[in-house]
Amino acid sequence: MRSPNPDGQSPAADDRRDPPTGPIPGMGTDEQAIGLDLPRHDDPPVPREPPPEPEPEPEPEEPDDAGQRPTERIAVGERTTERIDVGNRPTVRLPRQRPAPPGNRAPLLVAGPVAALFAACFSFLPVAVALTLAQLTEGAGQLGGATRAGLAGWLLAHGVPLGTSLGPLGLAPLAVGVFAAWRVSRAGVHTSRAYGIAHRGNPVEAAKVAGTVGLGYAVVGAAAALLAAKPGLEVSALRAFLQLLVFGTLAALVGALRVTGALRVTAVRMPPVLRDGIRTGVVGAVLVLGTGAAVAGLSVALSGGEAGDVLGAYHTGVAGQVGITLICLAYAPNAAIWATAYLLGPGFAVGVDTTVRTTEVDVGTLLPLPLVAGIPDGPVGGLGALLLAIPLVAGMIAGWLLARRVLRLRAGDAHGRHRSWGSLVGAAAVGGPVAGLLLGAAALCSRGPVGGPRLAEMGPVPWQVALAGALVVTVGATVGAAATRALAGP
Repeated sequence: MRSPNPDGQSPAADDRRDPPTGPIPGMGTDEQAIGLDLPRHDDPPVPREPPPEPEPEPEPEEPDDAGQRPTERIAVGERTTERIDVGNRPTVRLPRQRPAPPGNRAPLLVAGPVAALFAACFSFLPVAVALTLAQLTEGAGQLGGATRAGLAGWLLAHGVPLGTSLGPLGLAPLAVGVFAAWRVSRAGVHTSRAYGIAHRGNPVEAAKVAGTVGLGYAVVGAAAALLAAKPGLEVSALRAFLQLLVFGTLAALVGALRVTGALRVTAVRMPPVLRDGIRTGVVGAVLVLGTGAAVAGLSVALSGGEAGDVLGAYHTGVAGQVGITLICLAYAPNAAIWATAYLLGPGFAVGVDTTVRTTEVDVGTLLPLPLVAGIPDGPVGGLGALLLAIPLVAGMIAGWLLARRVLRLRAGDAHGRHRSWGSLVGAAAVGGPVAGLLLGAAALCSRGPVGGPRLAEMGPVPWQVALAGALVVTVGATVGAAATRALAGP
């Protein structure tokens, strides 16, 4: 029997209080726990190591003295990727084109005539092709005769009259004349650049270039007149020289003024009312001429059957009919101007003692061309009278464009909208006479004799067209500008 413990408890009670020492089921002995570094149930938790912090990204470098950020390179595996700052990439600024120094300029007396010769050749080719095709009647036609006819037609397009066995021929094909004016204007541009006066804004230098180009063009015209003259066809070389001198100088002056900037400088120095008035007059004249062209084209289209009969009466092949059609197209601007005079009221003539107006039509023998099929047979009546309002509407559109531009330019001025009334009325008053002068000049260029005493008068009367055009554009522009200004509000 076991003796009791000092505290007075029996061994059984001690066994019940403290469990016997030994390994804990599932944990092993203390030595094994310590040796294997396994956690015990009464050990404090083992702190875990924090995850490694990511390396901070490198801060962007400051821009250098030139204001550009350096390129950053990032290594990805075995490749290197460059990160480029698109907003700070270097920009290449091209210097403005400067005129050539005086030492490298082309001689003006060489550049001007050469440019004029090229312009004359380019404008001569369409005339030569059209007349060559027109002469191919039943396989006839010779190269020498076609070349002389082409030179004569080219001179006629510049307003040089021709003497024929039937009488004087002076009705210029304006389509060829406009094309020739454009080519000579480009000659003025090319000569100004070669001479080194581009973007200088000097009108004196532009006038020198224009005079040189015009002189070269006049020499070409005189040579063409000498080559075109033959028995039955008289061409004055002196008249050709003077006519092409004026024509070439004016056309080249337009191109030279544009490329040198003198035209822009002159426009900026003008008073605003005068500048707006000139622009309104040009726009009004172009719109009125556009209405005339539309009416002429519509009239010819409605008379297509009669025009086809006239074309078929020539008994030519396909080439001949193409040539005659090209000749009609060369006179299409003339028909547009005549239709404009018809809409404005004065009308036009197709021979001596003839007239074609909205109120009266009295014609005689007409030219055997498909283009004359569009001439009306009688006075306008019924709904056709509404055609008379078309030029007035064109003038109102010009006034509307004027008002829009004036209001837009003065939108930033607190008092500009109140002062715009005087600017609008003044510009419209100036635009009307400008449009009248342009329309009168167009009428003057579109008329001329077509041989024989019966057809000595062809086309409208210039001063009548100028007066009617000025009145219509003035009224229309004033009404259109005032209505636009009133609808815009205070």
